[in-house]
Amino acid sequence: MQKYSTAAARILLALAFLGPVILRLITITSSPDGYLQYQMTLGQFGLPGIFAPLLILIELVCGLALFLGFKTRLNAYILAVLAAFLAFVLGSKIPDMLFVYLGIAGGLFLLTQHPKTSCALDNKLGK
Repeated sequence: MQKYSTAAARILLALAFLGPVILRLITITSSPDGYLQYQMTLGQFGLPGIFAPLLILIELVCGLALFLGFKTRLNAYILAVLAAFLAFVLGSKIPDMLFVYLGIAGGLFLLTQHPKTSCALDNKLGK
């Protein structure tokens, strides 16, 4: 059981980014001005429009790579920094999000110290 607990943690942490970004992409594509609405939402938190594609790209690519266990340490570092950044940006308007994203960042930083998980592509590729 202990063998699979780090794999479960890796997958659940990846889903914290993959789930919302997939829902966000569905929302963006379901409306003609969905992307503009997403940029305006980011603007409410003080982020310029350039963050819209960057956030989507990082969350999607790194979240999928973490889910699959590909370059786990690197992707966990990237997502941990993103989570810490989002904690302070979103936490300024929604205080609950500060603690949620700080907790996610903490889990990801712990994963960087223990990147060898079962059911990971890194194991198959010999990394």
